Amino acid sequence: MGNKLQLQDWPYLKKYQKENANLPILESGEKRIVFMGDSITEFWSVLCPEFFDGKPYINRGISGQTSPQMLIRFRADVIDLKPSIVVLLAGANDIAENTGPSTLEMITDNIFSMAELAKVHQIKVILCSVLPAYDFDWRPNSFPAEKIIQLNKMIKEYADANEIMFLDYHSALVDERKGLDANFTDDEVHPNKKGYEVMAPLVEKAINEMLSNQ
Repeated sequence: MGNKLQLQDWPYLKKYQKENANLPILESGEKRIVFMGDSITEFWSVLCPEFFDGKPYINRGISGQTSPQMLIRFRADVIDLKPSIVVLLAGANDIAENTGPSTLEMITDNIFSMAELAKVHQIKVILCSVLPAYDFDWRPNSFPAEKIIQLNKMIKEYADANEIMFLDYHSALVDERKGLDANFTDDEVHPNKKGYEVMAPLVEKAINEMLSNQ
């Protein structure tokens, strides 16, 4: 997105506007799961389309997005789709300062606000840990690894206190440098196909467990 488009549509509401409008009305008893996030969510459909095919999974990831952008589009891209569950993965781009500096508290404020909006609308939430990253290639020498660990701790504490499911991708993908294991990435930030193949059973287990309790 260029600067002009960003100014006109900062949360990028237009990206999924047509797809949202064209989604079929849910049949009685049908369950829909929305994946909300940034590039790690968006690229999942690109690298592993089979993960979404034939399942009630809706990908609403937007590359580069920070939690305030997601919070603004949460109603249009999650609540209005009437899902049973939202899988929420946010925070890495905030740490990378994609939309300006932000404290960990600013990030969690936005993530927790999305969780609370979902709860008001009877949408179950799976709060995901941010994936490990030793550095960001577009913001070198920012050394995000420790900040990510601290952010994940804050998200888990909130999830535990509010009886929300916390999904720990970080532990499954981390290496000895507290970065993303080289087997699971080609750029040290985004999962490759092998990385998504580690994540897939973790999230499917969480989704199935949640659906069986509804």
